[in-house]
Amino acid sequence: METEYLKKCFGNSLSKALAEVASVRPSDPIEYLARWLYHYRKIAIADEKNRQEQIQLKKEVDNSLQEMEMAQMMKEEELQIQQKYEECHKEVISPTVSKKKVIFMQEDPEIVEEEALEEEPLPDTDSMSPSVPQQSPPPELAYYSDLNLDSP
Repeated sequence: METEYLKKCFGNSLSKALAEVASVRPSDPIEYLARWLYHYRKIAIADEKNRQEQIQLKKEVDNSLQEMEMAQMMKEEELQIQQKYEECHKEVISPTVSKKKVIFMQEDPEIVEEEALEEEPLPDTDSMSPSVPQQSPPPELAYYSDLNLDSP
């Protein structure tokens, strides 16, 4: 049972530490073993941190690539939509223009000329006479125009 606990807690580090103590043969093997284990722990923590950073970096690179691919797909889709819109817009304009041309060609030219010569009055200009321009009096004379001087 003790060996399982030691394997679980120390793993290969204890066997490596004891092998190092045996090969170096320091004057104080207990202190050497303690320092070696602390140093090993620092290195193991740094290695684990480095490994976690590498994993995180790989995830970020993968996410960045996915975002770039998504942006490219969106640009392509936008271009396709724009092209379809332009095609549809051309199709909508073309039949109406061609219909107008056909109708214009089929109508009697005299009737078309008469319709072109007729002028429709602008809104709110029915009461105005086309030969006499309507003008409002200057502000100085506005008082006198309100007095109705024509009637005695």
